[in-house]
Amino acid sequence: MNITIDCRLIDSSGVGIYLSECLPYFFETDNTFFLIGNIEILNKYLAKNNKIKLLECRIKPFSIVELFFFPKKLLKKINSSDLYFNPFFNIPSGIKIPIYSTIHDIIFPDMPELTSRIGLEARMFFYRRCFKLSKTIFTVSEFSKSRIKHFLGNEKSIIVTYSGIKEKYIDLHINTKNIKKKDTIIFIGNIKKHKGLHHLLEAFLLAKNEGIPHILVVVGDNKNLRTYDNEFLNKLNSINPKTVVFTGFITEEKLIEYISTSSLLVQPSLYEGFCLPPLEALALGTPALISDIPVLKEIYSDFPVVFFKSGDPLDLKNEMIKIINNNIKITLPDYLLNKYTFQKISKKIMEVFSNT
Repeated sequence: MNITIDCRLIDSSGVGIYLSECLPYFFETDNTFFLIGNIEILNKYLAKNNKIKLLECRIKPFSIVELFFFPKKLLKKINSSDLYFNPFFNIPSGIKIPIYSTIHDIIFPDMPELTSRIGLEARMFFYRRCFKLSKTIFTVSEFSKSRIKHFLGNEKSIIVTYSGIKEKYIDLHINTKNIKKKDTIIFIGNIKKHKGLHHLLEAFLLAKNEGIPHILVVVGDNKNLRTYDNEFLNKLNSINPKTVVFTGFITEEKLIEYISTSSLLVQPSLYEGFCLPPLEALALGTPALISDIPVLKEIYSDFPVVFFKSGDPLDLKNEMIKIINNNIKITLPDYLLNKYTFQKISKKIMEVFSNT
């Protein structure tokens, strides 16, 4: 079977990780592949597999060109394959073979305050278009599946593959027992309202008033805080910059160092599709304190995490202090360390493709 995979978002954050971690497992199968995207980025795969052909395409996802003027020469190549897989919900016009897509979450109709009315309508257009054109939709949690059905309908096959942890974190797990922890609390994620950073900041300041010596490390850039209200920005600007540190862009090696040496990771999200940072923290021996939203209860119910009441800074502060004072140690058993892996995801996706 020949499979076309849209790799134009391979350098993006969540979607890019999902795709780049699945690809090596896809290539272990007996199939052949067309990879669409930036050849300069995708060239690394050619040396590893002679069953791959690269198709140059730098057309932006969700663009007018993608919708109405996708190159006929490229479409001819795509349509000569057996199926088309996109790890996101943008689909070029003119594809005539079975389409398989991934909708990681459907946050915007659930939290319309995150965008403008026009922005919401545009996103819903692409969600509905993806749902209509795809033979099967993959998603990363039962929660996301339920919300997709709620907003888009029940008439399509929606398969939960979950997301996964990189092999690198699994390999590093054995070496984390003797890492010395620092007085840092870490937050990882896009700095947008649904990530709950404003609740974490309030809880952290309350905890500082009760004497914890820790600093808060925010893996991200404070320039992206324009979506927050003025009250939050004023509070942030009044804090000693040595107390709350924004890292800006960092390498994965530096991220691993931050996670593994932190006393605690806090994930105060108000909405997620899956949410990887707590899993990465646990793999690296760092306790995780996470909000009790339905999707996190689903994903992490078997894991040694601590839940706090979502949107409640006081409860977050109390649980934060408990974990720090108790000096909790984390070592995941193998069955949990390997519960969510990209090998499992890829196998499940390929099984669906095989039944096409």
